[in-house]
Amino acid sequence: MPDFSPTEYAVPGFVALVLIEMIWAWRTRPDAYEPRDTLTSLAFGLGSTVAGLLFGGLFFALYLWLWEFRLFDMGWAWWAWIACFVLDDLKYYWVHRTGHRVRWFWASHVNHHSSQHYNLSTALRQTWTGFLTLGFAFALPLVLLGFHPAMIAICGGFNLIYQFWIHTEAIDRMPRWFEAVMNTPSHHRVHHATNPRYLDRNYAGVFIVWDKMFGTFEPEVANEKIRYGIVKQLGSFNLLWAVFHEWIGIAQDMLRAPWKHKLSYLLREPGWTHDGSRETSDQIRARWLERTGGADKPVASENSIAGEAEAA
Repeated sequence: MPDFSPTEYAVPGFVALVLIEMIWAWRTRPDAYEPRDTLTSLAFGLGSTVAGLLFGGLFFALYLWLWEFRLFDMGWAWWAWIACFVLDDLKYYWVHRTGHRVRWFWASHVNHHSSQHYNLSTALRQTWTGFLTLGFAFALPLVLLGFHPAMIAICGGFNLIYQFWIHTEAIDRMPRWFEAVMNTPSHHRVHHATNPRYLDRNYAGVFIVWDKMFGTFEPEVANEKIRYGIVKQLGSFNLLWAVFHEWIGIAQDMLRAPWKHKLSYLLREPGWTHDGSRETSDQIRARWLERTGGADKPVASENSIAGEAEAA
């Protein structure tokens, strides 16, 4: 197989789309972009690229070694590419869901949610520390099934390219048939929201059907303003703090916690505490449901429920 990275070829398209969206924002939504926020997102993208270069080769070598023990040989037929892309997207769903439900994984993934703005530059907020979580292990079943590591990497690249365009408020809704199957800007805005009804929903990469199958789908409510970011906002544009703040938080919590609870601060969901001093997303959502009954019509103080909580 040739050395091919689809994301490298997509970079000029990314830049062009960001510039187009900036023009749209300048004319219709000046608050969509904030210069310091955008610079932070660009720095995130640069740092994640460097991290990928440093550690990507090591993981790829591991995949190649494991591929020698494959159960089948899927080859390079057209149907193998389709199967690989679909299964890789299913894998992404579970990696992404774990990234929100296990604090060790969240410490890496929180980088992507740290902006309080939602635009195409937000898509560039990729982790620098993903190698620490060992999330690469989620792809091991695909390797053992017989998909070549190069095929998995290429499919993963196209998956990442697809996810770029859904980070925008410039597009309202796609056609109903498309919204029913594919991940869209509307679905992904829900995922980046901190409104209680939206917390930890819509984990999909390309196909929103995974969320519908596994009970994590939530549609966007047209008359409810979305609050972006994380429940406890960073309050800073400091790049290093944005990258490492959750790892620091984990270390502090583990140092302070009784011995029997230390590991829970690493492996339980973000916001969990042994003394109930903070709230998880499930607790925030449950409190909102108790207050509103889950009505489609938002209540005036709804966003403050999440805003006052201490969950990550």
